[in-house]
Amino acid sequence: MNFELKPLSLVEAASEKCDVLLLLVADAYKPAKDGFSAFVGRAIKEGDALTKAGKLLALYKHPMAQATRVLLAGVGDGSAKQVRTGVMAALAGAKSDKLKKLVVAFASPATAPALRAAVSAVADASYSFTTTKSKPEARVLQTVLLAAANAADVQAEFERAVAIVAGVELAKEWANRPANHATPSLLAKAAEGLATKASKISCEVLGPKEVAKLGMGAFLAVAQGSEEPLRFIVLQYNGAAKSVAPKVLVGKGITFDSGGISIKPAAEMDEMKFDMSGAASVLGVFRSLAALKPAINVVGLIPSCENLINGRAVKPGDVVTSMSGQTIEILNTDAEGRLVLCDALTYAERFKPESVVDIATLTGACVVALGGVRSGLFSPDEALAKALGAAGDAAQDLCWPMPLDEEYGEGLKTSFADMANVAGRAGGAISAAKYLQRFAGKYPWAHLDIAGTAWKSGASKGATGRPVGLLVEYLLAPGSTVPAGK
Repeated sequence: MNFELKPLSLVEAASEKCDVLLLLVADAYKPAKDGFSAFVGRAIKEGDALTKAGKLLALYKHPMAQATRVLLAGVGDGSAKQVRTGVMAALAGAKSDKLKKLVVAFASPATAPALRAAVSAVADASYSFTTTKSKPEARVLQTVLLAAANAADVQAEFERAVAIVAGVELAKEWANRPANHATPSLLAKAAEGLATKASKISCEVLGPKEVAKLGMGAFLAVAQGSEEPLRFIVLQYNGAAKSVAPKVLVGKGITFDSGGISIKPAAEMDEMKFDMSGAASVLGVFRSLAALKPAINVVGLIPSCENLINGRAVKPGDVVTSMSGQTIEILNTDAEGRLVLCDALTYAERFKPESVVDIATLTGACVVALGGVRSGLFSPDEALAKALGAAGDAAQDLCWPMPLDEEYGEGLKTSFADMANVAGRAGGAISAAKYLQRFAGKYPWAHLDIAGTAWKSGASKGATGRPVGLLVEYLLAPGSTVPAGK
């Protein structure tokens, strides 16, 4: 799908030949003197069109427009949230096998957040997964023209939005794939493919022997129950001087999670293919970086394996030694994400990072706490937490700060190792974060629990691509972009 931004007035947008002209009308809309703008103004004044977010007026072959269909969509106050509501409602009503070219026109000057929201919403509404279908229904929409009178003012934001969409869709692709089409080895090949296509990206893939040599006993313990070999993927985006400390992203890459010997219930276990959504988001971020080419340094670490059951599978009560040297009693084999992440967090130290953010579908407890609206944000570093929260707001990829009081880690105590891998049920998302914190003491660190936001269940089952938008906004925030070579 191709996006384009043009500096067009409302009447000029109406002269574009297309299948659907989607006109976004905010409360503050004031019609110009041309006939088409005046028509829109009359429709609002007479109550045929409403500016409330999500309200629609559909017209067929309007005499003053070149589009086959015209859709007037209310976007309320014009905020990113209400623009997204309006666009999603419009495209839900406009779904057609004939919608190949769409023009989205802002009746009033477009703000940068509104423009980004429109691009994101169009992509989400038209997305189609086809990889494993014998007769795929591919995305019909091929061309999207955004018309805004002030296009020059929002060009940079438009380019960022399009790059984020590319990253989100790559994350969706890999998270949506069934586990037999997204093994650790295939995930590694996808990462290598990114490096091949982008001059500033490099990729190194470590296998079981290399991981064992590093002493990653926690990661190895999770992988030993599967016939599929683990992969530890190291991506580097080098857009600034070598002396510039990188930001590190660590994505949980459990390509299928049966729970191990602490096996999960059968109902909806198929959704455990989404347990590598953190890894998918890291791939997505690097896809966005390849398009944007910012002057920053970023490292992506993906510890990837399956959590399955065979005669070698780790057992409840086993004690393993992590790369950090700390020992862990594995009381629950279904708390495997934190085991692979802890070794990756120790590995991150070698990059002398500016910050480290891990992203994981870590706990059902976070779903109970926050549902599917916001990701859980855990960090002892106030500045880092604030930066991630602001990035989430900017991307409409929301998160919520959670506590990390020392008392929440009390349940990790055990008589047989330095720590257990689980505490009690109460505050489970927090005790999981407290576990990870024990491996992240040498740099500013944050943990994003995306168990509730990485995918949707039910009739709309599928990956969301979150939190690619949040992470890209965080990486590109003012102060993050350092001129290359300086």
